[in-house]
Parts: sequence; structure tokens; C-alpha cells
Amino acid sequence: ATAGTPFCESVRSILVDTSPDLRFQALAFDVRRVDAILFTHPHADHVLGLDDVRRYNQMQGAPIPCFADGETLLGLRRMFAYIFNPPPQTGGGLPQLALFRLAGPFTLGGVEIVPVRVYHGRLPVLGFRIGSFAYLTDCNRIPDESWPLLAGVRTLVLDALRQRPHSTHFNVSQAVEVAARIGSERAFFTHICHDLAHAETCAHLPAGVELAYDGLVLEIGDS
Repeated sequence: ATAGTPFCESVRSILVDTSPDLRFQALAFDVRRVDAILFTHPHADHVLGLDDVRRYNQMQGAPIPCFADGETLLGLRRMFAYIFNPPPQTGGGLPQLALFRLAGPFTLGGVEIVPVRVYHGRLPVLGFRIGSFAYLTDCNRIPDESWPLLAGVRTLVLDALRQRPHSTHFNVSQAVEVAARIGSERAFFTHICHDLAHAETCAHLPAGVELAYDGLVLEIGDS
């Protein structure tokens, strides 16, 4: 990874993706800092809240480092050209960001982050592993080379769109199989659609597996 940056020493709060409802979620759950951003892929539902991080620039008085693969960085530069190729002007309102291309495991604030390549249909996207925790959203296939990176994961957040099969997302039964293969002690399914009634779905999931929800807080203890 290209992570030899002065921002990394003081990282305390890492955000994954900048969804369109970032401002609402940050206010609702009192998110006071964003020291770094990890991007999984450049689809609209994962990046369109990027402009709202400018408030963190103002509060923290520093640019925010953003980490992604090369294709995602290109997508961000295209979609947010006004941020990365702004016209000459004085005054503000533009997010201050520093982009870094991921090429493998790297460290932020003393914490190792392992990018995990997965597939969202035919699109390669990134999940992330931090210690015994792994976050794999928007995926329907884990390639052979990525399974070893998930060995020993105890807490898993995984894509599970709905009960019916889908061309670019795991459905619930597929996600249950993936969690079982990884051997996680806890699994939380995310990127779920309105077809899944929360209580009813959770009642039919295996022990240790449940649907995630807004405001969920997970404590990850690594020995």
C-alpha cells in the first residue's frame, strides 16, 4: 500500500465508504471524527456522500487520507472533478482529501488493514480485514486467493441482499454458507433490501448470525 503518510500516526476513526446518507448517519450517531476513509468501490451508493466530509476538514484542520484501489480512485476523480481539479478560487467549501492507491496490507495508526479482493458480479471490489474483524459488502464471490486472508476471522460483516438469488450480491443462504466456511463466531449481514423483515429473518438464521442495522456497535477484542 502507498500509506507512508504523516496523517497515519494519529488515526483514531476510520470510515468505510461515504454513502449518500453520511451526513444523516453522522448526526444521528454523533460521529465526531473521520481520520481516514477506506473505499470498497466507486458505485453511487458508496461514494456520493463524499462532499460531506468537508465538515471534518474544518473541525480537524487537516486533509483526510482516502485509500482505494486504482479503478476506484479514477472513479472518484471523475465523479468529483470539482474537488480534485477545482477552478482557481479563494475561499472554501471543497473537501480537502489526499488519495492513496492500495496495493496490499498497510498500517493506519498502528492498526494493520488487509484489503481483501472480492467480486461484485464481474466487478472486482475490496473488502477489509482488521485483526479478527472482516467487512465484505457488495459481493457475490470470494476468489480462491482471498480465502486465506479470512482465516481466523471471528467477527464478520457480509453482504446478504435478499432471499432470492441475485447476479451481484450474495443472498441469505449463500451468505450463511460463506460465514460457515470462514468459521466466524459472529456474522452480521448488511446491504439488505426491504424484502427481509428483520425479526422474522433473524429468527431463521443460525446461532451467531443476524441482520445488521443502523447504529449497530461492535466491539472487537483481539488478544
